[in-house]
Amino acid sequence: MSVQQNRLDQLRGAGKAKRHNARTIAALTGNPGCNRRAVLDAAGIDKTKLAERVGFPGSFGQSRFALTRGNAFEAMLKADDCALLRTVLSAEAGLGYQDMGADSDDTLGERHTRTATLLASAQAALVDHPLLTLEIAGQTVYLEPDLIAWARPSATPGSTQARIQVVEIKSFAIIDDQAESAKVSAAAVQAAVYVLALRDLLTRLGQDPSLVNHEVVLFCPRDFTLQPTAVVLDVRKQLSTLRRQLSRLASVETLIDALPDGLTFDLALEPADLIDALTEIEPRYAPECLSACELSVYCRNEASGSTAALGRAVRESLGGIPTVTEVLALAEGRQTPTDEQAEAAALLQAALRLRSEALS
Repeated sequence: MSVQQNRLDQLRGAGKAKRHNARTIAALTGNPGCNRRAVLDAAGIDKTKLAERVGFPGSFGQSRFALTRGNAFEAMLKADDCALLRTVLSAEAGLGYQDMGADSDDTLGERHTRTATLLASAQAALVDHPLLTLEIAGQTVYLEPDLIAWARPSATPGSTQARIQVVEIKSFAIIDDQAESAKVSAAAVQAAVYVLALRDLLTRLGQDPSLVNHEVVLFCPRDFTLQPTAVVLDVRKQLSTLRRQLSRLASVETLIDALPDGLTFDLALEPADLIDALTEIEPRYAPECLSACELSVYCRNEASGSTAALGRAVRESLGGIPTVTEVLALAEGRQTPTDEQAEAAALLQAALRLRSEALS
């Protein structure tokens, strides 16, 4: 075992490493500048249990109603060898259907091997329950998506048109051709994880990874019914961000080497000791973290009174002014700004003057 792995094991303590999935991998792109999250994720620390232990549990996951609706919608699409899905996709009648069998007795490794064998055969097929892998910070992560990978033949012989397309099924509705932007964005990042995993698999099979289309098909219910509608999403931007963040996660050695010897986040420790340990790693809290990170409620409390807690736009506009108290003092002229704060201080004083004039 490498020295680096020993250090990660020490940080994690006696608990088992938390395995990533497509949602947690996608969440890594939400706040790429957070050193705290990079270290905790690289060590496989269960942030949900850590947040509960320090007294700041978060609230994550879908409601029971949303899960039931999503399962019903997916089952309807996949019934009769995906007959309804074929209709919406305008897929050829002869297109084969292969179910890798999420409920089979195969091990994860065996099902992944069967998925790789099917894709290596280059036969056009709708592939249900494929099993993909990605290397995340030295760990092999099995991705067990509720997606269908659609391997489609090129329209003309010798064409370089992508022949494998990821199909994502989501339960949120598209109403009047509009959907909640945050949900669509999250679906696009999650689909990008699958595209990246598929391209990685083709590379290992000695095939051209660009055969996996960067455009994914998103299936959602239309309006207030379960009638499906398909939307095409281009995930090239998400792929670029994902690669950059995963490479950062795989190279956190510098961050870990700078931590004190003996530092650990073993959940058997007292909450006060765990909080002391957390202060050793620099966070980068933003309000958006509340929808993406299990430790965000703790970090929000920790950031109380800071400009960071007001959002990235405010933090960047007030660069060099870390606290709200200093912002108010500079705006009111009660504190002399440093050279770095001079521009922001002038803007704050002008804003305060305009506010006072408007209120008067």
